Amino acid sequence: MRNLEQLLGLFLVAVTLAAAARRVGAPYPVFLALGGALLAFFPGAPSFSVSPDLALALFVAPVLLDAAYDASPRDLRDNWAPVLGLVVFAVGLTTAAVALIVHAFIPTMPWAAAITLGAIVAPPDAVAATAVLRPLHPPHRLLTVLEGESLLNDASALLIYRLSVGAVAANEFSIAAIAPTFLLAVAGSVAAGTALGWLTLQVMERVQHVPTAIILQFLSTFAVWILAEQMGLSGVLTVVCYAVAMARSAPERVPAQTRLPTNAVWETAVFGLNILAFIFIGLQIRPILESLEAADRGRYLAVAVAVLVTVIVVRFAWHMPFNAVVRWHHRRFGFHPPRPMLRPSTGSGLVVSWAGMRGIVTLAAALALPLGFPFRDLIVLTAFAVVLGTLVIQGLTLKPLLRALDLNDDDPIGRELRAARESALRAGLASFARDRSPAAKAVRQEFTALLASEPVGENDPTRSAQTEIYHGALQAARQAILEMRDADKIGDDAFHRMEEELDWLEMADRNQHG
Repeated sequence: MRNLEQLLGLFLVAVTLAAAARRVGAPYPVFLALGGALLAFFPGAPSFSVSPDLALALFVAPVLLDAAYDASPRDLRDNWAPVLGLVVFAVGLTTAAVALIVHAFIPTMPWAAAITLGAIVAPPDAVAATAVLRPLHPPHRLLTVLEGESLLNDASALLIYRLSVGAVAANEFSIAAIAPTFLLAVAGSVAAGTALGWLTLQVMERVQHVPTAIILQFLSTFAVWILAEQMGLSGVLTVVCYAVAMARSAPERVPAQTRLPTNAVWETAVFGLNILAFIFIGLQIRPILESLEAADRGRYLAVAVAVLVTVIVVRFAWHMPFNAVVRWHHRRFGFHPPRPMLRPSTGSGLVVSWAGMRGIVTLAAALALPLGFPFRDLIVLTAFAVVLGTLVIQGLTLKPLLRALDLNDDDPIGRELRAARESALRAGLASFARDRSPAAKAVRQEFTALLASEPVGENDPTRSAQTEIYHGALQAARQAILEMRDADKIGDDAFHRMEEELDWLEMADRNQHG
């Protein structure tokens, strides 16, 4: 019971820190990282740990599925060049540079272990970057590149990670020996993930009970990861392909009453996993620091700082020259995107280069190292230092940078949304165009009001008055059913059903009027 109380207390503190981050406009992983650092030095901190065999599946699989499900294959294709460059070359260069730096500091460290550390700190996490950027409505192309990179570089980095960990066990690391395995894992993961996504959806669309459907979604995600690992494939790439395959067909097969609560549960789960990752890594840092001699502690911290500087510099060293080549190509041959998007500029290159915060994947990969792994303490300490450093240094300065650069792309997603509304309106009205009954007239008016391509603006005084009246009526209705429940005039079953109906009315109004 004592352990449960301590874990709940840590969760409460973490949620409070996340709320404080949102209040000051900072990405919540920044405050979680600071909390994890403080936890490492907190006297009498509880002792929790997660099995290395469990860490990657527990922390990475659900987070990846959540991100991959919302990814846009079309936008990734439109921006394939910068995404591919960051996923393959930036990850590879970062891994190699970190391995060289660490080996220079500690020559006795096996090359495979040094490469493992490089692979752990190589992949940035889009959660922190998008938490900063989205409220500022940045150009859509920047978000696409960062989210696409975060989604796919986990696969490339963790493939290197898995192969280098295996090389430590085998006592050798040969690129020629692992290349065929690498390519086979990539091809097999794409095929297996796509097939499993199709198969799972055939089963899931027959499940009508929402809690059962949500539980099955989590179980199937972990099952896909475990199956891929047992087959020698990439769990990351398999889950990504699995999610993308599901996302293509699920919208027309999964009803809204399942989708809405599912989205809320997954968002909560991802948030909770981020909290757990920072808690567990913070609790591991304290015994590591306590076990080190003063000289070793200084050397380990020097390595951590050197690796932090390396991952920041290498990202700039790759992306800014790449950005310059792209801009030269556009000046020479013209800029002809398949659809309107922000033209690459020095400013956009700076934002992408600076948005290299590390997060949950780096933490999970460090936690997943076997307990007897060479220099495991150094790797875990360095991984946390890189996450903390990038989140604090880059995470807290990304917003001022974007504001200073004042990048604008004329809101292509807003234009697509208006076009979609117009198309949906025409199709909906056409479905009962010949019906002239009073019921059809009412539906026609409501449907037109909901899907009008140019809804009334929020600053319109008429709309503002209507919204105020509507929200006031909802609040009065909520208070009335609360009083009935408190007076035992209705039970909780009736109360919760009525509460749900009022929630639906409120969400419908918010979705309609932004």
